[in-house]
Amino acid sequence: MKKIKLYSGIYLVKERFLKNQIYYFLETPKISVIIPQIKNKFLVISQKRIPIKKKTYEFPGGLLDKGDSAVKSAIKELYEETGYKSLSKPKKILRLYPDPGRLKSEYICFIIKKIKKIKIPEKGIEIHLLTKNQIINLIKLQKFSHACHISAFLFYINQNKYLSDK
Repeated sequence: MKKIKLYSGIYLVKERFLKNQIYYFLETPKISVIIPQIKNKFLVISQKRIPIKKKTYEFPGGLLDKGDSAVKSAIKELYEETGYKSLSKPKKILRLYPDPGRLKSEYICFIIKKIKKIKIPEKGIEIHLLTKNQIINLIKLQKFSHACHISAFLFYINQNKYLSDK
């Protein structure tokens, strides 16, 4: 296995696969996502995403800094991006791999229901308080289009169904 550092914490990995084949994939840091809920609404952010050249809607989240736990990162991202402070410990709802065929990356997703606005959001970020149906409509319109955030949200709003099926 050979790793080529592309950027801090991001590597292109070249690994032998089967007898005479080479397999390439990217290795990136873990990512935390936090779904803030205030009564029957969800705190959603929107910002322009450079790779797709579009404004997207999503939940706060980001790379885990070295030495940070996923929950600490989620709390930090919530505060940095939105200006809202966590007043309780977020509950972990889901871990997922966004593309295990080409990307060694893991998303750890949380829900938080007790938050308080402390400061204005990070520059370039807009805040929205949206209902479940408004988010679902944004998903249908391909405006809320981050697959991992959609997965976490849909899992969360349907978790009682999934848990009762067992």
